[in-house]
Amino acid sequence: MAQKTMIQAITEALDQEMAQDNKVMIFGEDVGKNGGVFRATTGLSEKYGEDRVSDTPLSESAIGGMAIGLALQGFRPVPEIQFIGFIFEVMDSIVAQAARTRYRMGGTRTMPITFRMPFGGGVHTPELHADNLEGLFTQSPGLKVVVPSNPYDAKGLLTASIRDNDPVVFLEHMRLYRSFRDEVPEEQYTVPLGKAAVTREGKDVSIITYGAMVRESLKAADELEKEGISAEIIDLRTISPLDIETIIASVEKTGRVVVVQEAQRQAGVGPTVISEISQRAVLSLEAPVGFVAAPDTIFPFGLAEDDWNVNSKDIFEQVKETVNF
Repeated sequence: MAQKTMIQAITEALDQEMAQDNKVMIFGEDVGKNGGVFRATTGLSEKYGEDRVSDTPLSESAIGGMAIGLALQGFRPVPEIQFIGFIFEVMDSIVAQAARTRYRMGGTRTMPITFRMPFGGGVHTPELHADNLEGLFTQSPGLKVVVPSNPYDAKGLLTASIRDNDPVVFLEHMRLYRSFRDEVPEEQYTVPLGKAAVTREGKDVSIITYGAMVRESLKAADELEKEGISAEIIDLRTISPLDIETIIASVEKTGRVVVVQEAQRQAGVGPTVISEISQRAVLSLEAPVGFVAAPDTIFPFGLAEDDWNVNSKDIFEQVKETVNF
């Protein structure tokens, strides 16, 4: 089993799905000859031709409209939105059209579209490139929203997303693209959508998180263990729909919870997770639910990111406060 980065795992998933199903098509800004701004589609245009891997104009609204038209004709489009901050031009296609089509057409049509888009802080991008806007999608019924935290999950979740008959927003954290490697099988496989993972077993406190914050939580858990605190880490993987069963099982096991997200406190999916715990497992709690998130301000310019972003120290301190309540 080879060691791969997340970007390599994503490319492999795209390649294998295109080889297996000639209805899979990739398009977006610079995804053809250049292989995308992060090179996720490197070599695919040469391998499958410009009819299946094609560059588009700098028009996210056109990308969304084309995806819907192709899906209605039986294709499985995988459009790339170059950065998440550009989604506002394509929100009508995603939220007002793709998300509603199955309902609108009485189940006679599906929308097997996977909208790939990079997001996330810590890489000092220009304004509007790194914002954590996942909450906008999770508040839109009809969409599945997926956020992998490692290369193995990235390949399996992307494969499952492409094969799914409903629209999926597949969010790839830029800081994770090449920051580490993981064992990834060469063959095709899927990781089920809507199922969280227990990334680390623990007994004293549950840390519930997703995306890049999984690795920050793992760092914090290593430091907490030195102080005798056993932290269980739940990687949501799919943030809509949430795997409520796994969340509640962990809460009932540990009795203490810290929810962690990179997004601002008023954004992300942390508030939804906290609400579900409050409604379903409040009698299992031995302390108030802790919440670690970025400040409720506009995402800062690159030079201020490191002071603004959530890190393992923030998580460590909140867990200590929750455990010692």
